[in-house]
Amino acid sequence: MVTDAQVRLLRQKRMDGKTQEAAAAAAGMRVRTARAWERGPLPSETRKPRTWRTRSDPFEEVWPADVEPLLQTDEAGVLQATTIFDWLEERYPGRFPAGQLRTLQRRLRDWRALHGGEREVFFPQVHPPGREAQLDFTHARELGLTIAGEPLDHLLFVLVLSYSGWTWAKLAFSETFEALVAGLQAAFRRLGGVTAVARTDNLSAATHDLKHESGRVLNERFASVLAHYGLESTRIRPGESNENGVVEQTNRRIKDALRQALVIRESCDFPDLETYEAFVEVVVERRNRRFASSLAAERPHLRPLPPAPVPSYSTYLVRVHRWSTVRVGGRTYSVPSRLIGHEVEARLHPDVVEILYRSQVIERMERLRGAEEYRIDYRHVIWSLVRKPGAFARYRYREGLFPTETFRRTYDALVACRGERADVEYVRVLHLAASAMEATVERALVELLAIGKPFTYGDVRDRVAPAKPVIPEIHVPDPDLSVYDTFLVGGVR
Repeated sequence: MVTDAQVRLLRQKRMDGKTQEAAAAAAGMRVRTARAWERGPLPSETRKPRTWRTRSDPFEEVWPADVEPLLQTDEAGVLQATTIFDWLEERYPGRFPAGQLRTLQRRLRDWRALHGGEREVFFPQVHPPGREAQLDFTHARELGLTIAGEPLDHLLFVLVLSYSGWTWAKLAFSETFEALVAGLQAAFRRLGGVTAVARTDNLSAATHDLKHESGRVLNERFASVLAHYGLESTRIRPGESNENGVVEQTNRRIKDALRQALVIRESCDFPDLETYEAFVEVVVERRNRRFASSLAAERPHLRPLPPAPVPSYSTYLVRVHRWSTVRVGGRTYSVPSRLIGHEVEARLHPDVVEILYRSQVIERMERLRGAEEYRIDYRHVIWSLVRKPGAFARYRYREGLFPTETFRRTYDALVACRGERADVEYVRVLHLAASAMEATVERALVELLAIGKPFTYGDVRDRVAPAKPVIPEIHVPDPDLSVYDTFLVGGVR
C-alpha cells in the first residue's frame, strides 16, 4: 500500500527535476505506480471510511432494552464497561464470552460521544514572565531510597516558575511551616530574584481553617514572610489540584528524572543525607538546562531580593519541667537537668530543634516527625534515675530509654534471667553508657547477648572497664660494695 509520505517524496523529486524512474526509485515504488500517483489527491484522501460491520453486534438485542436506559440514568458518567458487562453476565448467564468486553467498551465510548452528558473543559493558561511561582510538597517514598541501608521516607519541596519552567527542589521530611519557608527562600536565593505571586494549594503550613466560615485563609506567620518578599498569594480551591497544574506536572517529571538517574547510578542507597541532597541538586540543575533561554527572557521581569532573609525557624519561650523536658511544637524533648525551672528559647528548624539559654546553644537534636511524640536522651536523666531506679518500671517515656535495639534486647534478656531486679541492672547499664562510651558498652552487650547465657551489670562493667591488675612491689636491697674491694686486693698481688 502506497503511503502519503511516499507520494510526497515522489512529487518532490519530480519537482527537483528527477526522471520518473529515479523519482519512483527514491520513493520506493514501481514506475507504473509512480505514474498513477504523480498528481491528484494523496492516498489518505482517496480512502472512504468504512461504514459497515464485519461481524454481527453481540449486544444488538440487549442494548436498547437493557444497556441504553442504564446509561441514560448515569448522568455523571461513572459506569464503566466492565461493570455493565458483569451486570449483563448476571442477567444472561453464558451469553457473552469474556472476549466481547472490548466490543462493549467501543459501543459505550461511541454512545457517550453521541449522546452522553457534557464533560469538564480545561482551559490552558498564558503565564506572563516573572509573575508566578508555584510551590508544593510531593511524596518521594516511591523512589525506594535508603540511607546507609535504612529506608528514607521523605518529601521534596518543589518551586517552579510558571513561565520559564525553572525548578528548585529541596529535601523535606514533613509539610511544616519551617520547611516551607526554608525551601521558598533557598529557591529565591538560587534564582537571584522574586516573582510577583506565590501560588500554593491549601497547605496546613501556610493556611488555617476559618472557624465561623467555610474555607481557609493564610496564617499570620506565612503572610508576614510573603510581605517581606513583597509576594502576593494565590491558592487553589480545595481538592482542585489541576488548578496548580504547573507544579503538579513538575512534581511527576522531577521524580521521573530522579528515578532514571538512579537507574544510571545503579544504586538507590546513599551513605548520608548530604550525598543524596547533592544528587537531587545535580539532577534538577541538569533538567533546568533546557529552560535556559526562557529563564533568560524571564529574569528581567523578576523583582530584586530583599536585603536579608527571614529566619526559617519558629521560636518558642518554654519553661523546663521538673522531669527535665520541654514541649516544642506539640512534641516532648528532654534537655539537661541543670535547666529545670529555667525559661529557655527553643528554635524549631525544618530538621532540628535547638535549645538556647541566654543566647547560648545548649542542646541541638533531631526534630520529631510522623507519629513520634517524644524524644528522651537518657544522658539527661540517668544521673537521677540511677539513684531511684524503681521509677524506671512505670516511667511515662520509658521506651525512650532504649537508645538502640541492642539495649532493648539487653533489657529483655535481663528480665528473663533477673526478674524484678532487671530494672536496677538495666539502669546501671545505662549509667555506664553515659559515663563511658555508649559504643563501647553496646559492643560489650552484643558480645554477651551472642553468648546466650544469663549476665548481670557486673559482667558488662568488667568487659567495658576491666579491673586494673595489681602490680607487686619489689624491694631491691642496697649493693654490698666490699665485695669489689676483695677483687682490688687480689689484683694488686
